Amino acid sequence: MVVLAASVLTKTGKVLVSRQFVDMPRIRIEGLLAAFPKLVGTGKQHTYVETENVRYVYQPIEALYIILVTNKQSNILEDLDTLRLLAKVVPEYAPSLDEEGICEMAFEIIFAFDECLSLGNKENLTVAQIRQYCEMESHEEKLHKLVLQSKMNEAKDVMKKKATEIEKSKIEKGKFQTSGYSSISGPRRSESGFNDINISSSGSGFGSGSGFGLNTESIDSFSSKSKDRPAASAKAPPKGLGMQLGKKTQKTNQFLESLKAEGEVIIEDVQPSAVQSKSVLPPTDPITVTIEERLNIIVERNGGLRNFDLQGTLSLQILNQDDGFIQLQIENRDMPGLSFKTHPNINKDLFNSKQVLGLKDPNRPFPTGQNDVGLMKWRIQKMDESSLPLTVNCWPSVSGNDTYVNIEYEASDLFDLQNVVISVPLPALRDPPTVNQIDGEWRYDARNSSLEWSILLIDHSNRSGSMEFVVPPADASAFFPISIKFAASSTYSDVKVAGINSLKGGNVPKFSQRVQLITDSYQVV
Repeated sequence: MVVLAASVLTKTGKVLVSRQFVDMPRIRIEGLLAAFPKLVGTGKQHTYVETENVRYVYQPIEALYIILVTNKQSNILEDLDTLRLLAKVVPEYAPSLDEEGICEMAFEIIFAFDECLSLGNKENLTVAQIRQYCEMESHEEKLHKLVLQSKMNEAKDVMKKKATEIEKSKIEKGKFQTSGYSSISGPRRSESGFNDINISSSGSGFGSGSGFGLNTESIDSFSSKSKDRPAASAKAPPKGLGMQLGKKTQKTNQFLESLKAEGEVIIEDVQPSAVQSKSVLPPTDPITVTIEERLNIIVERNGGLRNFDLQGTLSLQILNQDDGFIQLQIENRDMPGLSFKTHPNINKDLFNSKQVLGLKDPNRPFPTGQNDVGLMKWRIQKMDESSLPLTVNCWPSVSGNDTYVNIEYEASDLFDLQNVVISVPLPALRDPPTVNQIDGEWRYDARNSSLEWSILLIDHSNRSGSMEFVVPPADASAFFPISIKFAASSTYSDVKVAGINSLKGGNVPKFSQRVQLITDSYQVV
């Protein structure tokens, strides 16, 4: 009393899928199925026919027949119940009930038949249970994938850290080989470049205990950001360590290659690394002026500017003491709410009347060395939303079992933005989101559950752009706050050094300027 075979045929008699549950030759089952169309009469209402040896229990579904071939001693009521279950399973897997749809999902249908029938006997299952068993979700498999992803993330972090150490080692090595000066007090070399200006000087001073370094605790009456920001420093590695670092990096690369060989996808991080975003090259000019503005902005998701805070610094680096007897002519754009504060050793009357930065005692030089010396700070706290360098709009919408998230950006004509990264928080996901369209590159950060949209450069050619991705149903608040990072080579205040005056006469020393606008915190909430 067993089912011999379960089959799907067209009404013309073509066999699409057949699964046998007992041992029988292929020619035997082909003969039984070939005889079926001749036995079915037109206009008959019953759903079974019998021959001398077997019984056919069948059900028509559109242009198909689902057939159970059983022996004549089987329970026809149980066979009909089995047939009804198969008639529900087939449409569940086939995209269309025709020859093309059945052939496309033939193996899935066979697997489902195996769940319905075991050795020819019906299993008491529902369609939902059959689908669950066929999916074969494994907690161990998911855990294995998470472990592999964690190893890849750790390997990438190690690789970046070692690359940074190697780069700093090369810079330190080149500095001591090429430079003709040294420091007895051993001042720390500023590795800040454009992104992290160290505005306190250690090791240089004017004597009498006053020290020229700009101490933010003593003069900064309106900002605490600078002292909260750690100064970037590079320790000179022990002699011979450079080659060892190279070997470790090579081992890390070999580990990543082995992961690739195992079939794992290694996603390259498109976000600019610390080595790329910082200028670590030693100064080549006798005098270097660094002008930096940092933004702290909070924008409402429905429009409106909640907070705007801009803090700027001008710092000076002089390599040789003979070049320290100078004054700096400053220019800036006239803006409402722009206020300047100078170091206590700067001649304020001279600055207020002529916008010239010079020392109160012209017979003393500016400090020299590898540290940047802060001379002036400024702040802007009132701007309207139209003055923002970049605006981002997020539009989540739920459609069926998916949430479609459309994000667009619009950039101001005032700035060309570099290394733009827009980080969108995501709800907890098992798989990365599906990105349908994007202007730029994207990366899924599984550890922080966020999607990072990266644009290398925003200029006149791409002042606006958009991205669309799909995730499972989620509340709109799950995609906020959106964090934005970028850099620009121009500033709001347009502060710059128009020229340098030498107090000792002779040739004016050559100088260079480094100007950058960066973000401390830029969020859409």
